Amino acid sequence: MQVMDVIKLFAGLGLFLYGIEEMGSGLEKAAGHKMQRLLEVLTKNKVLAVLVGAVVTGVIQSSSATTVMVVGFVNAGLLPLTKAIGVIMGANIGTTVTSLMLSVKLDFGVIFAAIGLLLMLGGKRSTLKMLGQIFMGLGVLFVGMETMSTAMKPMQNWEGFRIMMTEVSNPVLGVLVGALLTALIQSSSASIGILQALAGSGLITLHGSLFILYGQNIGTCVTALLASIGANKTARRAAVVHLLFNVIGAALFIVITLTLPFEQWVRQMAGDNLRLQIALAHVSFNVTTTLILLPMSSLLEKLSFLVVRGKDKLEEPMRLTYFDDRLFSTPPIAAKQLFREVIRMGDLVKANLDYAMKYFFSEKELPLEEFNNREKVIDYLNAEVTAKMIELRGLTLTSRDIHLMGSLFHVVNDLERIGDHAVNIVEIGTSRRKEKTRFSAKADHEIEVLYGIISAMLDQSIEIVREQIIDPEVIARVEANEAEVDRLCEELADHHVDRVKNKKCTPKNGMLYLDMLNNLERIADHADNLATSVDAPDAEGKKLLW
Repeated sequence: MQVMDVIKLFAGLGLFLYGIEEMGSGLEKAAGHKMQRLLEVLTKNKVLAVLVGAVVTGVIQSSSATTVMVVGFVNAGLLPLTKAIGVIMGANIGTTVTSLMLSVKLDFGVIFAAIGLLLMLGGKRSTLKMLGQIFMGLGVLFVGMETMSTAMKPMQNWEGFRIMMTEVSNPVLGVLVGALLTALIQSSSASIGILQALAGSGLITLHGSLFILYGQNIGTCVTALLASIGANKTARRAAVVHLLFNVIGAALFIVITLTLPFEQWVRQMAGDNLRLQIALAHVSFNVTTTLILLPMSSLLEKLSFLVVRGKDKLEEPMRLTYFDDRLFSTPPIAAKQLFREVIRMGDLVKANLDYAMKYFFSEKELPLEEFNNREKVIDYLNAEVTAKMIELRGLTLTSRDIHLMGSLFHVVNDLERIGDHAVNIVEIGTSRRKEKTRFSAKADHEIEVLYGIISAMLDQSIEIVREQIIDPEVIARVEANEAEVDRLCEELADHHVDRVKNKKCTPKNGMLYLDMLNNLERIADHADNLATSVDAPDAEGKKLLW
């Protein structure tokens, strides 16, 4: 084997890995939000969970990414372990798509890459560009595979390599080699692609490749196990279930391969195409293991409890409820989960504002523990969500998600400011009681009426953000309410000045009253900003989200 052949081998591997990444990225952009919907419709139906796992993995071309995403969802409390088990099993089935594609004739690789390049360069619509990225990735994938196969052919004449390939026919050694290779590459699709390239070059037999294949299924668990470090116990159990599934499957298929005519059946089904034989064995491994273990998923769950013992401590409220850093591996879903954190922040802000008004009108001191706790969480969410959005914008996002992140920056800022005004209102209420200051019944009534308008306005604005409403009429109503609040505040300020002049109200009371009006007016301004932050990212007037 010449130096040039080694260079070709690594170049082919690089192209292969790049092709998988590009194709998966294009598919993810095209279907990322639909994947989120699929994960959200999970029910107790185990079969449905398996199908969801298979579809999501087929789209993003990585069982490791799906499993890491599942670990993140479990850690964030969005997916119970019982449902996660089915998704993990489905992910193992979905990852077989790549090996099946690589088993077909590879002559079309350059054609696919050319089509992809034309679509990426000439396509004006984002859909065409994403389609181009998919074709480009697929083409580069095939070219990389063919380059590896060509570079490996001279190895047939290397005695040491032939001896090594004979040794991996030993089940234990073959499994270890496969597991180590996949753990190093961090991609079962890539390591199985290398195995298929070896087979295509005539360097390994079906018998030898089977045990490596079983080990590769174990090696892919390393990514999820690493991702579970630092997660809660339930999330770590999800990673353990993934490992148990593949270890049990490998043990089962070693026995099947050594005792039953499994190789003969694979050859009959796939013909002389050794790449297809490996792909078919890969499908058989994952589908059969799923069929056997799916009815026993509760047993897998119990085994995971034996491996990861103990209970999770009660979570502190100062944390992200819907988001987990592991979701960065799937940017469209990460964007959706950050959006949910923003909505959570909006609900906390509204709850605090309502309580602040109740506190303001109360003649006796009310407890502020829950109010202060919510305010701390609001401040935490402001800082944390903003930081995560900045980090997310550095990843590969669709134009719609980029637009969404820009809008959410403004939403988070306005919500935080409303929260600060709620704190101001509580301080005004405290001053009233401390100094035994009383407003006239008329002044109190004016503030009640004004807040009634603002409260309804804020509810509507948060709903506009939550549902991504871009109806101009709905937004116009919010803007009309904001204008009405401005008019009322000016009118009420004039009335109060008259009361002070006529000595119906003291100057000290007047200062508190005007301070209250100022805070309410600013809240209305921020509520108006919330409503107008949800603008359409394109001429079609589509929602920013799903």
